[in-house]
Amino acid sequence: MQAIQVIVLAALVSTVSAQELVPASYTPAPYGVNLLSLASTYNTGDLAFDPAGPIDEADAKILGSTLSYVRTVNIAGRSANVGLILPYILGDIEGLYLGEPASAHRSGIGDMAFRGAINLYGGPAMSPREFSSYEPRTLIGISLIIKGPTGQYDSSKLINIGTNRWSFKPEIGIVQVLGRWALDAYVGAWFFTDNTDFAGGLTREQDPMYSTQVHVRYVIRPGTWAAVDGNYWIGGQTTINGQASDDEQRNSRVGATLSIRLSPKQNLRIAVSAGAITRIGGDFNSIGVSYNYNWMGTPKTK
Repeated sequence: MQAIQVIVLAALVSTVSAQELVPASYTPAPYGVNLLSLASTYNTGDLAFDPAGPIDEADAKILGSTLSYVRTVNIAGRSANVGLILPYILGDIEGLYLGEPASAHRSGIGDMAFRGAINLYGGPAMSPREFSSYEPRTLIGISLIIKGPTGQYDSSKLINIGTNRWSFKPEIGIVQVLGRWALDAYVGAWFFTDNTDFAGGLTREQDPMYSTQVHVRYVIRPGTWAAVDGNYWIGGQTTINGQASDDEQRNSRVGATLSIRLSPKQNLRIAVSAGAITRIGGDFNSIGVSYNYNWMGTPKTK
């Protein structure tokens, strides 16, 4: 019997941004599963509290922790899930922001995020019994992430944990499974509303940021797998009160992930990554660990 692992929901364990490297995000699970995750990621190098608003020549040490809850559901006969992520950020950063030297120590709550995903092909809604004999082949899914302006924000400061705006990311993911191997490929884009209270009352606009991810996974034993990861994102140029900034991002990261089944209800995931191609922001090293606990509840059908 396959282990009940809600690996389709792993995107919620990471800080949601164009810099994501999250394998197995569109692999289905049986409906009626609840997942509680606690994750921490330590980052050092050229990055900012807001990955969409990088600081040039940054030297940062940032620890991001998240608590997330996810529920798998049956929507119109398809495997689907909904989840909520609550981040807490702690770190120090210095560098050039809008061409001026800036430094800060910050600690506080980040922007809360919601993610919903549904399988369109290859992953019907399944009970745990049906899932036990399920053999995935080709999968196609879509998802939507919504981030709200709930994080710590002070318009008198240039560097903040919160963004004081809404962000939306639609994405499509394709998975091809070949025996113990699987190839994941995602394409998505971040869209941003304006921050109308930036740096004491200015308006900060940001162009869409387009991203793609590719992952190659190998199943070591049931419930345990390893992956090599890569991504690329472009766009996100900002405009402050009508004046465009020279901060368009064209960056790429590479990494590796190990997901270990501790028991039928517990999973541990370790991920490392580093900047590969960077123009501004993104040239940093990252190591993250997440612990996931799942349990069955009353199935919901929509």
